Amino acid sequence: MPGGRLTQQERQQIALGLADSLPYAEIARRLDRPTSTITREVMRNGGPTAYRADLAHRATERRAHRRRPASSQGWESVPQPHGRDAEAVAEYEETFTTVLMASGLTKMTARVLTCLFTTDAGSLTASQLAQRLQVSPASISKAIAFLESQSLVRRERDERRRDRYVVDDELFYQATIASARSNDQLVETARQGVAVLGPHTPAAARLENIARFLDFISESITRAAEQAREVLHTKPETTSNDTARPGGGSAT
Repeated sequence: MPGGRLTQQERQQIALGLADSLPYAEIARRLDRPTSTITREVMRNGGPTAYRADLAHRATERRAHRRRPASSQGWESVPQPHGRDAEAVAEYEETFTTVLMASGLTKMTARVLTCLFTTDAGSLTASQLAQRLQVSPASISKAIAFLESQSLVRRERDERRRDRYVVDDELFYQATIASARSNDQLVETARQGVAVLGPHTPAAARLENIARFLDFISESITRAAEQAREVLHTKPETTSNDTARPGGGSAT
């Protein structure tokens, strides 16, 4: 599988694939590239509906030029815990950010959430986030406000009375439940339409089916989240042959 930056010809092939409504995985297969590379390339250059090969290529060259003078002060100069490869960490964070953007988050919100998820402590202050991401505190504040509204981060005070923004195991569960419940208003409004439009009309039947569908989805998500909740609290298993597996049993 070839490595390195995408060539201009490859970007033209990406643009043609998007024009043909090909999925990222198929475009990646044709170029013999990882799907994550194609996803990241498209999302950072306008998205699937606005991607242009020539503009994407020039933008990449500009970004590379801007980064070169600062490279000595970047990831290479920051000691990484646990013997991690700084360049690999930076590449992974960029990929994770791109995937979050594809799910609907803005770029800054995705960058903040990625930064919190990939920090061992699971928490950072606003100033730490701004320093790591090289952005203004105002940008951090706006992103955090949205993430808090979606139950994706929570705020707590540390011993120096600074606000710290935290991602933990329970928050992911709570965000899933909140997402399931967000359909409730739409379900209620759809069923109001049934009465207004007449219960035996095609429009009313359509709205009732939508309401029933969303009801079922919400109940299923909530039930699955409750059943899987303990998975979020699972600790990494030891790889030692001398240590028994949880529950006292042995591997089979």
